[in-house]
Amino acid sequence: MYEFEATLWRWREDGAWHFVTLPEDVADDIDDRTPVRAGFGSVKVEVTVGSQTWSTSVFPSKELRSFILPIKKSVREAAGCSEGDRILVALAVQS
Repeated sequence: MYEFEATLWRWREDGAWHFVTLPEDVADDIDDRTPVRAGFGSVKVEVTVGSQTWSTSVFPSKELRSFILPIKKSVREAAGCSEGDRILVALAVQS
């Protein structure tokens, strides 16, 4: 289980997708622990933000040299967060 704060950012100015970038130490640990991955190099995770817990995947970003985590609209609304906010994330890699 990892717990960290990260800044919520939007994929593109006109886009609906919002993400957080995993801290370098978390991304490195996940990278080391998951030699076999799903499509696009994704890793299945369970995430909690605020009172919302859901299953999703983190995706590698060569540009950011980390993994990125999508934060769906229903979670953002329930947590009352928006682009630019720092949010607390609890994340567990699923086997």
